[in-house]
Formats: sequence, structure tokens, C-alpha cells
Amino acid sequence: MSSCLTSVSDGRCKFRCKGSAFFWNVQKQNVTFCKNCTFYLRTCKKSTTFVGEKGMRMIKILFICHGNICRSVMAEMVMKNLCKSAGEIERFVINSAAVSTEEIGNDIYPPAKRKLHEKGIPFEHHAARQITRADYSYYDYIICADHSNLRWLERIIGEDTNNKVSLMMTWAGQTRDVADPWYTGDFEQAYNDIYSACCGILKQLSA
Repeated sequence: MSSCLTSVSDGRCKFRCKGSAFFWNVQKQNVTFCKNCTFYLRTCKKSTTFVGEKGMRMIKILFICHGNICRSVMAEMVMKNLCKSAGEIERFVINSAAVSTEEIGNDIYPPAKRKLHEKGIPFEHHAARQITRADYSYYDYIICADHSNLRWLERIIGEDTNNKVSLMMTWAGQTRDVADPWYTGDFEQAYNDIYSACCGILKQLSA
């Protein structure tokens, strides 16, 4: 563990992004670690419990879709915005990933960016990545956009022994998929589904 720790003196992330740090208390030791940097979770993932500035355990959510350039990253940005608006952002770690390798490294798909901008949802630079088995250990909730994602996910992480995996629309009381706008072209419907699901997630996890 000690090899992964770093000084908190200058308030900057010492890892990949070099951005502003968010202070965690990990096993009673202060760690400088930016919320958007995955270095720490990859090196200290097995026995880490993250506690926010107010002493509460962080809820870790990973949204999943096929390529991580449309639905899952839209869900990530929508969820972050909802949590921030509700004053709950310090309670959550929210990220997204793909089940495929087709779009690795790519930014948010331009029509998805336009829809987020239209809805007033802030977004940041993004690099698509594929989910790993380590993510299953780290995240509390792994939320898939459709049934195909569930099948692909099982091939990567194996059996969902800890009941972490769910279908996104079940958080909105439905069992259908969030249709892939890459194929349908309907980013409005995708956004509406994602927004509805994220509202359900926040409501249920904040209860």
C-alpha cells in the first residue's frame, strides 16, 4: 500500500492526469488522488475502502455499453450532473467503460456530445476503455445499457457472484434495453432513457 501513497502538500494529483486532487482517507492515510484518474484503483484495488471528506463510504458506479462512446459515457455525465445538483457528488465515484475493444481511446461520439450540450449536461474529454476483471472487484454497481452488454460482460468478468451487475432501465422500473443510438440515430430517446434511469439510481442509492 505504501508504494501507492503520495504527499498531499500541493493538492495536485501525482498520477496520470496531473489535475486537481480530491482528498480521500484510505486506511487512515491521506492520499492525493484525482477522481478521474484510475491509477490508484489499478494498483490498490483489492483491499481499498474509499471514504469521502465527510467520513462516508463512497458508492462506486460503472456504466457499461458496447463501445463507451455513446450510452455509457452519456450516463456517466448525466449521473455526475444529477449528483452535483443534489449536493451528493462527494458520495459517489462514477465512471464508464465498454464491453468491446472497438472504440478504445476514442472520445464521446459527436452526436452524443451535441445531445449532452443541448440538455445542459457538462462533459469532459473522454477516452473509451474496456472493462476489466479488476473493475468488478472495485465497483459496487455495474450498470449495463442492454442485454447484449450483459452477455459480453459475463465473458469478461465471469459469474456475477456479488450481484453487482444490473440492466440500466431496471432502475427506472423497466426491463427493456436503452436502444443503441449508434444504430437508431435517436439520441433524444437514448438520453431520455438514461436520464430516467439515473434519476432512479440517485433516488434509490440516496435513500
